[in-house]
Amino acid sequence: MSVAGAESRIKQARKIQDEELLKFCAQISNLLNNQDYGTETLDSLQKLYLIIAVTKYSRKLTKEGIEKLESTLCWPKTTEQIQTLCAAILREISPCDHLTLSVSDCLDTKVLSLVFSVLLAQGNRKDEVHSVGQRVVKLLESRLPEGQSLRYLFPVLSKVIKLSPAILNEDQVNMINKKFVDWLRYASVQQGVLVSSGGFFSGSRTRQPGPINEVDGAVAADFFTVLSIGNYYTEDQWMNVHVFSMLRKWLLCYGSDVITGDDADIKSESEGSVMSMVSAASTSSRLLPPKERLREKALEYCLRLIEQSDRKAVKKLDSDLQKACLIEAVYLMDIICQQDSSFVYRAFSCLKALYSRICGDFAFARVILPIAQFFLRHSEMAAVESEAVYRHLFTKLPPELFHDSMFAFEFVQFCRENEKLLGETVSNFRQNFPNLLKFLAWHSPALIAEFVELLPALIVPETAIEMLHSLLDLPCMTAVLDVQLRSQSTPFNEKAPVDHNLKPSSSLEAFRHPYYRSMFLYILRGESGAGDTIDRLNLLHEVLLDMVNHSRILQCAQTVPILLQVYFNVVSEFADGTLINQLVLVLLERSSLLFNIKAFKTEVHRVFSSQLLVLCKLHPFVIVEQSKELLEFCGTVTNIQSKENFFTHIVWAIGEYLSVAYNDKCTVEIITRFFEALEALLFEITQLRPSASVPRHHPRVITVLMTTLSKLASRSQDLIPRVSLFLSKIRPFARSSAVASTYAEEDIEELLSRASELMNLLNLPSIAQFVLAPSAEHANPRYHRDTNVSLPLAMRTMTKLLQRGTNSVPG
Repeated sequence: MSVAGAESRIKQARKIQDEELLKFCAQISNLLNNQDYGTETLDSLQKLYLIIAVTKYSRKLTKEGIEKLESTLCWPKTTEQIQTLCAAILREISPCDHLTLSVSDCLDTKVLSLVFSVLLAQGNRKDEVHSVGQRVVKLLESRLPEGQSLRYLFPVLSKVIKLSPAILNEDQVNMINKKFVDWLRYASVQQGVLVSSGGFFSGSRTRQPGPINEVDGAVAADFFTVLSIGNYYTEDQWMNVHVFSMLRKWLLCYGSDVITGDDADIKSESEGSVMSMVSAASTSSRLLPPKERLREKALEYCLRLIEQSDRKAVKKLDSDLQKACLIEAVYLMDIICQQDSSFVYRAFSCLKALYSRICGDFAFARVILPIAQFFLRHSEMAAVESEAVYRHLFTKLPPELFHDSMFAFEFVQFCRENEKLLGETVSNFRQNFPNLLKFLAWHSPALIAEFVELLPALIVPETAIEMLHSLLDLPCMTAVLDVQLRSQSTPFNEKAPVDHNLKPSSSLEAFRHPYYRSMFLYILRGESGAGDTIDRLNLLHEVLLDMVNHSRILQCAQTVPILLQVYFNVVSEFADGTLINQLVLVLLERSSLLFNIKAFKTEVHRVFSSQLLVLCKLHPFVIVEQSKELLEFCGTVTNIQSKENFFTHIVWAIGEYLSVAYNDKCTVEIITRFFEALEALLFEITQLRPSASVPRHHPRVITVLMTTLSKLASRSQDLIPRVSLFLSKIRPFARSSAVASTYAEEDIEELLSRASELMNLLNLPSIAQFVLAPSAEHANPRYHRDTNVSLPLAMRTMTKLLQRGTNSVPG
């Protein structure tokens, strides 16, 4: 079914009203009453399940309808498809007061597994989890009738463990441990026999079962595992496969000395001594307690899987199965060694050989992750050098496999789960952060949540500036990665002559052009600190212009503001004056060097604006220390048009923090230079000339500029007459036809009101200095934040007082 068709069916299902649903349920009940298990009943149950599953609110069925679904589920003659659908519908409406199923409703284990799944969906309102758990344990230790199988109970046991690990007592855990050992280690090595369906020739001759084979076709030389191949499997072989599938969860839950759910206690290092290793190897495994014996047999099983994975599989499916089993085997070995450190030495010798065998094959890249996990936890105890593993992991794999969605997710998950250990012990973790960002650049929507949590672990003072540049260049990285993949799949004659005077017509041509090659290589760098190409970013943006509307790049651009917010939250915790000075310079510089996506630029400028104020508050000295760059930025009229919000915040920060109250190096000369630059700028944008165009900037820019000039004048009172003269000219500007046709009436009134208030304040310099340039202890933290004591309120109050006469104002 197409996506559009599926969406249409879902919409139709959601529109069905309760009254119509009840009628439909009555029709289904009639079909089930007549024991009609044909196509019509099957289609009706599928439709009912869809209606209940896709509706956001809880759908209600009648008591009679629920009872009919229950009885059909437990009826021995019901077809398997109908039973599965009945159970699915009952799970969707759970928890339900009308449910009457119990753990003793039937004896067939396949049906019991469906009944148990419904009971567990009830949410333990009537102690269902305990009842189901105890019944499953009882069945596992019993001998089932011919034709019944315990393997259907394993999903139920797994769910019970997840919901309530402490539900099993020690004796029950030991019993299951013994069962697991038998099923893991002692399954039959002969193939099963096909069950005859009867017939004239069925009983004439019984064919003897052959031996189990390896994936390469050879006869199995050791015990049965999930990688053993046969045409038909015996019941104990099926149990072997099912035990292996849930062994990791079981060991995490019950493998430790204390039951702690998903946590596993790590034994002391002394237990990993040579003596304990020899003792464990020489002791008969049958004399070990059930828990320790399961660990030993599980390790043997994993070692056998690793040996089997070295065989060349005949079928592609078996090759994929080998890789999946390798991953699970290494994770199991890691858990076993955490719980019993005496196994570390046996495991390490095997995993070192495995790593040497597969490290050069990218098809086994996902196996490298659990191996790295194992080395990370146990290499120090075993005194094994593991730097080569981490170097391969962080340097070689991301550039080759960034486009593999499964590998990308597992790689980032590995980094998240081990970020503390990686940060403390692996230098490549932070050094290769550009490689990690390739996963984010290519899979932005899918990995944004993971990187929001991972990013703080990658940010340190040494990489903070480069990390900021890298985040801003993330859409460029997405574009370059796309070009790289297209270049690899498109034939290209490297010996063909290149015309250096001819500008590339596409990003793909630019990627192959020697002049532009270095820019692309810089974006694709794997390690931090590898050069700088910021002077040529405009050129890079220009040659990538043909990709600016690609959906993957647009999606990546949407994630950058989120990551920038995380970045600044982290940096503000450790940034000193030197770093803040560098950050402010980057904000000024990169505000004009962003990939040409309009929405992207707007959002980045919004983050820059808010974070500039945070940085200035942390280190007010930055206004004086970076006065040259700030003057250059503010002296450019085009900055108002292209980055108005960011520009406005910079002007506000200048007016707020350019004061001797914050920095004793703030001289009259510095204040005057800023004043003159802003004065010229305000004059430029408010100058009325016959040929002047209609104003294109927001009235807030003029308001902030007027206020900042008044603040600076209050700190250097020789400037007050110049400000007052200028403020007196605001009225003819605001009432001009050009302005009236552009600005709303309330905006014009705000301009006039602010100009009037500032003029009144500047008529009383001492009052102006208190209101416009308060000392740090008076200004922090409420001015411009608390609406009850904000600057506009103070100015309006002063205006009202001045209107009554200057004699009413003390001092």
